[in-house]
Amino acid sequence: MGEKRPFDILNNALNNTVVIGLKGGVTFRGTLVAYDVHMNLVLDKAEQLEKGEVKQGIGTCLLRGDSVVYISPS
Repeated sequence: MGEKRPFDILNNALNNTVVIGLKGGVTFRGTLVAYDVHMNLVLDKAEQLEKGEVKQGIGTCLLRGDSVVYISPS
């Protein structure tokens, strides 16, 4: 398995469903449609999760990169 850089993983996750954890324990799931060098993320069909269950539908949203704790391709 070759060495991967963070942007390689983000690029492979484009147009796929990801789970994103933010500071404060807030979790979102949605389709990653864009990102930038600051790790600002645009999700489509985003949902806010609570204990793994959908708390509310959000739609399209921008998550600020400095709030992101983790990104998990799912």
